[in-house]
Amino acid sequence: MAPFDIKPLERFVAPGKNATIKKPHEIAHFSFDAEHQLLPFSTDSLRYYYPPFFPAANGEVTKDSINLSHGFDSFQQLDDGPDEHLDALLDTIMEMEKRDGKRCHSDVVTWRGMMTKVRFPQPDRGKRPRSQTDLILPKIVTAPFDTLDGFEMNATLFQHAQLFTRYIEENHDYKLEDKQRQFAQKTKPGMPSQQLMSYWGYKFESLSLLPVPWAEASRDLVENREADIVNNHAQYCSVVRTRIGSTSVVLGGEVDAVLGAKPDDSETPPRWVELKTTLQPIDNKPRANYERKLLKFWAQSFLLGVPKIVVGFRTPNGLLVNLTELETKNIPMKVRQGLQTWDGNTCINFSAAFLDFLKQHIVGEGVWRIQRSAKSDVIEVFKIRERGTGEILKAEFKKWKEELLVKEELLAKEVAEMLGRPKT
Repeated sequence: MAPFDIKPLERFVAPGKNATIKKPHEIAHFSFDAEHQLLPFSTDSLRYYYPPFFPAANGEVTKDSINLSHGFDSFQQLDDGPDEHLDALLDTIMEMEKRDGKRCHSDVVTWRGMMTKVRFPQPDRGKRPRSQTDLILPKIVTAPFDTLDGFEMNATLFQHAQLFTRYIEENHDYKLEDKQRQFAQKTKPGMPSQQLMSYWGYKFESLSLLPVPWAEASRDLVENREADIVNNHAQYCSVVRTRIGSTSVVLGGEVDAVLGAKPDDSETPPRWVELKTTLQPIDNKPRANYERKLLKFWAQSFLLGVPKIVVGFRTPNGLLVNLTELETKNIPMKVRQGLQTWDGNTCINFSAAFLDFLKQHIVGEGVWRIQRSAKSDVIEVFKIRERGTGEILKAEFKKWKEELLVKEELLAKEVAEMLGRPKT
């Protein structure tokens, strides 16, 4: 077993020597349709941001305040019971390699979410829990300032020629057990259920999204969103390449919306929008919790290159009372000027150090568990299978990698023979 100590945090404070993060660049994308079927390189489920209509009340409840509980009885919720592993991400990478005729290599391949999960005292469920596509990478980024939450991930290494890639996914059994514990918590008399609070985030998205750009939307489509049946089966996901410190990373994650339209030019960054809901801060305690929520918002967004976050503030019983827009890059400064509950540079330095640690310890064949117990200051990495890749990598993906290697070797041989031919 290899332990990685989270504390003392001073180890990850390096003024003037902070680890760098390469700006995320989209290399692929995919959609899940209304039946949650995978569509590689499809924008069918891409949605467009247009703010919801509600009276400007400066955070006060009025008779016209939007009730986020509306439509809960007809909610068409995706069953997250089946373990989807990394399948959608790997299928899209495989399709990209077939299109481009070359391999997509990085030190780590994972979902965005594994770097950012964080929990807070008296958790606010106003933003829906993400699918498996968003439950991996953010857990690592937020770990230095997450004092309560635990997590479990599974990882394996796959060698392609002389290149090594670590594939990391969430331990699905742990995720389901954690969800059951959350929903089993008793709510105070008169308070909404955990399921209803989870729905509020989906409802806020439904109120804020259009299936076509605003310029192409009819007036009825824009104005009648409150009556739409909420369905979370369809998703649009972006696949980006980035670098954290010395570790190259390819990660996929769900994108809520784009502002305007997605550029046709792949070199122009899309103006992605992340949608969140949270309790309206009233005094210092909620404000401290809000700053900690900003940690999760920031980590999820910067990892995928999302520049804007729209936060819907709500009352304890789910009435939408205000909106605010946040620029992702400005959030760490906002916290430094506030209660200073966390530090962005520390998070980045910690993430870079931990990813280096994983590269040193996840070597050879087998499957590893990456585990942090609740309230623990140590992340443990240990092997749970001596051979194979478990269910992390599907057989089709490994077979394709082997075929690609043979193609690359044949091509290299042909090039070498051409270069070695005598001139005539």
